[in-house]
Amino acid sequence: MLRTVNRVLLGVVGLVLVVVGGSVLAVGLGAPAPSWWIHDSRHDVLLSDAERTRWRDADWWWPTVLAVLAVLVLLGLWWLTAVLRRHRLSEVLVDTGDGEGALLRGRALEGVLAGHAGELDGVADAHVLLTGRPSAPETRVRLRLEPHVDPGAALDDLTSGALARARDSAGLASLPAEVRLKGVKHRAERVS
Repeated sequence: MLRTVNRVLLGVVGLVLVVVGGSVLAVGLGAPAPSWWIHDSRHDVLLSDAERTRWRDADWWWPTVLAVLAVLVLLGLWWLTAVLRRHRLSEVLVDTGDGEGALLRGRALEGVLAGHAGELDGVADAHVLLTGRPSAPETRVRLRLEPHVDPGAALDDLTSGALARARDSAGLASLPAEVRLKGVKHRAERVS
């Protein structure tokens, strides 16, 4: 959902910037101004003296303009950090029991979890993604199940088996998991 909203918002902002920027460039280079353009020719200024000083006597005008611009800048920074934030956990802090800690590569733990989950009875494919913080990791597990498998039993086997072993071996108090189950679709075969 967030990815779709992000792409639509980026597309709309990009389209507006290209249309406005292209029209400013075209009018500045001497092309006739479009009918919707706010100025008549290439020698017009964007803000005339009358437009700039129109709200000078209103005490609320400039603080409002600055507040709106500050909010837009903060929203832009929030959006940028949301886009650039890493969704995959690169390291997990493992409690070694002696007061120190060790770092375990996130991909290694993902691979082991996926391998153990893939070995469960009736699991055709398993994919694991670690998220969260290094001291409090979370997992997202996707399992593709064979048609004959009971989803409840597969989920129980996963939580009591692979996830419990990973939690215990890493010395974590908890290892929350979001598990998505999907059935495998097989092609129809002719039986004679």
